[in-house]
Amino acid sequence: MEKKVISEAVIKRLPKYYRQLRLLSEQGQAKVSSHALAQMLGITASQVRQDFCNFGGFGQQGYGYDVEKLKGELGAILGLTKEYAMIIVGAGNIGRALAGYQGFGKYGFRVKALFDAAPASDRVGELPLYSMDRLESYLRAETIDMAVIATPKQVAQQVADRLTELGVTMIWNFAPIDLTVQPGVVIENISMSESLLVLSYRANENKD
Repeated sequence: MEKKVISEAVIKRLPKYYRQLRLLSEQGQAKVSSHALAQMLGITASQVRQDFCNFGGFGQQGYGYDVEKLKGELGAILGLTKEYAMIIVGAGNIGRALAGYQGFGKYGFRVKALFDAAPASDRVGELPLYSMDRLESYLRAETIDMAVIATPKQVAQQVADRLTELGVTMIWNFAPIDLTVQPGVVIENISMSESLLVLSYRANENKD
């Protein structure tokens, strides 16, 4: 049976649904309607139902969604039923900021170590910081699911190639260049400058 292709727009809304359901769960709310969920996210109830229908639907019409059940279903779809061990390559400002972010843990992402071409110390907070010449031996000894690339753009593709050759199958790229990877490896290219330009565009449109 051919696997259904889910649009990027739907995929990008899934974390927003999950985050809102976590909040409702923490507040002790047991049920939520598609209308209420849509209002929280600034979309239509029809859009919520259409998005969920991509995965078979999760509620009974007229009764709303069970918050805990829906959170669990979306968590499974997002792959949050396991923990992911991750490393950060590049210990500059972005790499160190990501290493210090405490929010990854609640979704099961655990930073294990950082690597840098010229490390100025042997630790970033409580995390070990290694030289890049130790990358191969570390990845052969440890099971790492994901790598964050926070290097200068000139070396980012080389780093990505090196990581995938060593068996890393997930890359979160913060280098200011879109990277390409071999089949079987998933990558998310994050461009902070593009996001800033989108913000500028929206502000300019509002003025008009």
